[in-house]
Amino acid sequence: MPNRPFAPGFRLSLRDAIVLVAGSSAGIALATMVWWWGFVIGFVVAHFFLFCNVVRMARPLELAWAALFVALAAGTIALDFPGWPAAISISLAATVAVVALQLRKPSYHGLGWQRINPGLPAWWAAQQASVAESPEGSPPARA
Repeated sequence: MPNRPFAPGFRLSLRDAIVLVAGSSAGIALATMVWWWGFVIGFVVAHFFLFCNVVRMARPLELAWAALFVALAAGTIALDFPGWPAAISISLAATVAVVALQLRKPSYHGLGWQRINPGLPAWWAAQQASVAESPEGSPPARA
């Protein structure tokens, strides 16, 4: 496996832009029919942008947030419990928690990494060296 380039910070790819435009358009269109359809789409698209482009969240934290949101949204849609205000409040609290956890990792490489994680270049170099030294060329577990 070749070394990946060191490219921390904010990121926006063409694919990300397409998802943002399509998701925002769908959210606006659906909101004209049923307000919460559009809101849910917009809420998820905003979190996609935050997690993937701004904070560059580790996959397990992103999936934990998604599982919580899906459970809360499904409960609200199917049982009218906990309800949208509670589901959104809990989801936003979870957002703060997973972002705080991500910011404390030695691998944090999102927006503001120079100030938040000045040790990132050394961590990155150590990770790349261990990949190069491994017999299979497989990456080590991520922090």
